[in-house]
Amino acid sequence: MDKASTIERQKVIIRELEIKHKVGVVELASKLNVTPETIRKDLSVLEKEKRLRRIHGGAIQHSQILKEPHFNKKLGIFDYQKQVIGEAAATFIMDGDVLALDVGTTAFHIARSIKNVKNVTIVTNSLAAADILNIRLENHLFDGRIIVIGGNSNPLQRSFSGSLTNQMLEEFYFDKAFISCGGISKEGICDFDADEAKASSIMIERSNQVFVVADASKIHQKAFYRIGSFFSIDYLISNTEAPDEWSKEIKLAKVEWIKAGGRGEG
Repeated sequence: MDKASTIERQKVIIRELEIKHKVGVVELASKLNVTPETIRKDLSVLEKEKRLRRIHGGAIQHSQILKEPHFNKKLGIFDYQKQVIGEAAATFIMDGDVLALDVGTTAFHIARSIKNVKNVTIVTNSLAAADILNIRLENHLFDGRIIVIGGNSNPLQRSFSGSLTNQMLEEFYFDKAFISCGGISKEGICDFDADEAKASSIMIERSNQVFVVADASKIHQKAFYRIGSFFSIDYLISNTEAPDEWSKEIKLAKVEWIKAGGRGEG
């Protein structure tokens, strides 16, 4: 399209957000026939007006950081990114591992990717993950057992949480915990639900190694409840490179940042 005016560009940006829930700088620059720097300036203006929230390489709707979408709705958001993150995370699962897998759609994609391992025990409070894991067991895609941690049911998120969930999690020792989140910053990992955040915190405390899985929209974001500090992470698997300004914290915390897949975020 011809070079658009500032107002026209910003209207297009908001319209794209309403359709896609997330926009990228490079994609918008190409669509609007302007430089990426021009788009970044537009995004900064719209963020000040609280019409969007900037993330690494683009922006998301402002409302996305205020309320967690239902599980089934989240499955369709950033699906490719979550898929490649899940596939990368699953490669760290070895024969005989005892694993903790928390709730969330990225954790669900890890469950969808587990294969070719034997005698694996997977403990989860995610009904969605348990369903897909049982199907994969039935089809002999891996060998092991699934332990579903009960508690208070959250039908919209297809999960269990609460005091009973936490009591049961305290009984386990894990080789590895795979933790999803609502947001991650240099201060740590956070989520939208207090009970689910507490369950994830216990998984971290009871594990020898902690893998946090977070697509690019979660970077620099803060949700309402703290899961753990940045120093509690051993591996962070994302579909984007680590922000340059995080290099000091990553080195101090000895976090191994892994970029999954072959597509960047622009």
